[in-house]
Amino acid sequence: MKKYAVIDLGTNTFHLLIATPNGQGGWVERSRERIYVKLAEEGIDRIGDAAFDRALAALERFRQELDANEILPNAVRAYGTAALRTARNGQAFLDEAFVRTGLQIELIDGQREAQLIFKGVRQAVPFPDNRVLVMDIGGGSVEMVLALGDTILWQQSFPVGVALLFQYFHHSDPITEKEIAAVEHHLDNTLAELWQALELHSVPTLVGAAGAFDTIDHLLLDPASKHPLYGRVTVAAFENLCNQILQTTLAEREQMKNLAPERRSMIVVGFILIRHIIRRGNMREILTSVYSMKDGMLAEMI
Repeated sequence: MKKYAVIDLGTNTFHLLIATPNGQGGWVERSRERIYVKLAEEGIDRIGDAAFDRALAALERFRQELDANEILPNAVRAYGTAALRTARNGQAFLDEAFVRTGLQIELIDGQREAQLIFKGVRQAVPFPDNRVLVMDIGGGSVEMVLALGDTILWQQSFPVGVALLFQYFHHSDPITEKEIAAVEHHLDNTLAELWQALELHSVPTLVGAAGAFDTIDHLLLDPASKHPLYGRVTVAAFENLCNQILQTTLAEREQMKNLAPERRSMIVVGFILIRHIIRRGNMREILTSVYSMKDGMLAEMI
């Protein structure tokens, strides 16, 4: 059976997903891999030398996996997102990646990214009857989709990814109240279009795609009893977790076994972002999705 592969080149993480069709419009996952590359380690305007090398090494690793699975070139799709869109040397990276791996990487804008995220989340999460805000927190950008069922009412991409928020505001350990207030003030200004959309539409439910929402899952939900593709968390439980995390030092977070090592530095600003949106939108529940953009990419192919 023909295999398909998608590669999502995010600001913090590169993802590879390989699957085969299941004959019912879905797929059977054959391989899933993620490699943390931290493209914005030295800023979003330029990919630093170390990050450049890490990212190329990640794609070379993915190339080996593609070859081992004998995946045809026309069955591979690779999309670059925020950091590669923004960095001055983003095109140089794409050129070098093609030379080393033969991968044709397509840069997509935030609107297209949001569409793919929505498609991916819809494969995993049974939406409630009310309106939802689908949110994907990347390193360089955050995509938002306001929807009712399969109907998209509004969507937008904002440059408030966790790598940027961390770089701009998180300078103390633990983060200070002044820094938290600065993050929230920045969000108030930068997310003006979101606040307008939330004033027009009552949105009780936040649906979070992967990333920081995986962390919420791992810290609050029992994997033995939750659904394999999505989780449900009360706002009160998240608020309590957020308050705990905001008081921790990096050293303390490094001792938290359910917190992935690669998320320990930036999870603080990620939680501030989630909390601020929940509060501004008066939301009542959080649904977490294992699927995100790469799964939306796959849904378009199969």
